[in-house]
Amino acid sequence: MTESLPPGGAVLDADELDARWADAWRPEQVAERLGGVVAPWCIAAGWALDLFRGGQSRPHGDLEIAVPAAGFSEIRDRFPEYVFDAVGSGRVWAGTGAEALAATHQTWLRDPASGQFLFDVFREPHEGGTWICRRDEGLRLSYDAVIERTADGIPYLTPELVLLFKAKAARPKDQADFDGVLPLLGSARRGVLGGWLEYVHPGHPWLAKLAG
Repeated sequence: MTESLPPGGAVLDADELDARWADAWRPEQVAERLGGVVAPWCIAAGWALDLFRGGQSRPHGDLEIAVPAAGFSEIRDRFPEYVFDAVGSGRVWAGTGAEALAATHQTWLRDPASGQFLFDVFREPHEGGTWICRRDEGLRLSYDAVIERTADGIPYLTPELVLLFKAKAARPKDQADFDGVLPLLGSARRGVLGGWLEYVHPGHPWLAKLAG
C-alpha cells in the first residue's frame, strides 16, 4: 500500500454506512462461496473472536476477511455478480482500479443492484507463504500459525492476532472483546499475545491483565 491516495473517492457518513452495511453476510455465507479457494483466507476481526468462542457474543456491523494481497483475484473471481470497491482513509472508490488498489488495503463487496455492502476484504502484505503484520513488518508468521478453523471448517484469524490489531485503538467494543475472550486464553496464548503487544504496542494496558 502506498502513502498517496488517488483523487476522488466518496465520503460516506456514519448513518449511511450503517444503513449500507445492514445486510452484511455472516461467516458461513462467505465460507460457502469460497469453498475450494487456494489462497489462505480467513474471517478476521470481531467475527473471528466469536468463531473462536463458539457463538455470537454481540451484534456485528460488518464482516471482514483477510487474504494475502496476491490472492485477492481468486476471491474476486468468486463473486462475478457483485462489485468490489477500494476503501481507505474514510473514502470509497467505486470499483477496483489499479491505482486505488495499490493505495489501500481494504476492499468492500457491494451489491450493484441495492448498493449494500456485504463483506470487507483485507488484502494483507506477505512474502510467498509468510504472513506479514501490516502494523509492523518485523512480525512474520507462517499461515499455519495465523489461521485456525471451527469444527465445521470455517477459517478464522487466531484470537491473539485479532486482539493485537484491536489493541491499537481499544474502542469500547474492542475492550469488551478483549475482556470476553481473555478467560478463554490459556497461558500459552496469553504469553504469545503479551509478547506481540510488547513488540508492537509497548506498555499497553492489556499487558497487566495478561500477566495477572
